[in-house]
Amino acid sequence: MDEIEKYLQAGKIAARVREKGRQLVRPGKKALEIAEELEKMITDSGAGIAFPVNISVNENAAHYTPSHDDDLVIGEKDVVKVDVGVHVDGYIADTAITVDLSQENQGLVEASRLALENAIAAAKAGVSVGELGEIIGKTITEKGFKPVSNLTGHLLGRYVLHAGLSIPNVKTNDNRKLEEGMAVAIEPFASTGEGIVKEGAVTEVFMLQAVVPVRGRHARRIMETVAKEYKTLPFAERWLYGKGMTGFQIRIGLKELVETGALRPYPVLHDVRGSLVSQAEHTIIIEKDSCKVITR
Repeated sequence: MDEIEKYLQAGKIAARVREKGRQLVRPGKKALEIAEELEKMITDSGAGIAFPVNISVNENAAHYTPSHDDDLVIGEKDVVKVDVGVHVDGYIADTAITVDLSQENQGLVEASRLALENAIAAAKAGVSVGELGEIIGKTITEKGFKPVSNLTGHLLGRYVLHAGLSIPNVKTNDNRKLEEGMAVAIEPFASTGEGIVKEGAVTEVFMLQAVVPVRGRHARRIMETVAKEYKTLPFAERWLYGKGMTGFQIRIGLKELVETGALRPYPVLHDVRGSLVSQAEHTIIIEKDSCKVITR
């Protein structure tokens, strides 16, 4: 199986898992149950989890994955983003949808979805990332919402979720061009708030940046586990439970690893309280005169 075939296989699985997520997001359902069911669906398919399933509700835009004992229950009027990542031998497909349970925010959902489709229609070799950002931002603004200016899509690499090139959600002067063969995740976010996300107090997602000398045995054990099982892909704190460590030991180990720079934390990102954020995302492969969407 060559590189493109692995991307295509990851994309098919990711699309199925995303649509299962659409079905599972219902009032009264626990976010933890949804995340665990979707992650099991990925591993049962024979693929790997590229990052913890994100279930970000209302003003939370990204990086919310449930804790091991999370009690978040989906509400009747919640706007829920389900963000899924699948990899086959390190080749990643990243895709997301927004579920509006009240059906009162369909304009917001449509803004991010249409921005995604418009960007995909323009994506091909030679197009600059700034041009795509302009298309995304214009589409969302014309729908009456704010594009989230400090969140971006991203180039995908093998076992690397953010491989350097960013796809903005607003017009920029970035003239770097898309190149044939690139795998790119395009993910517009539309908001009823400020259109700027900030880091929250909760962090459940981490990523290994470097294997470094550490003093604590719990930190050392976590680092060895992460390097072996997750490599350079993001992982959830809850994944470490059941590996012979207590919650206290896990927290102490993670704290040391973040402080030494071994791990990068990914706090929950949110717009202003009371606002709503929608997200839509597909992964594409750039071609000479168009692109191939692998997560339809």
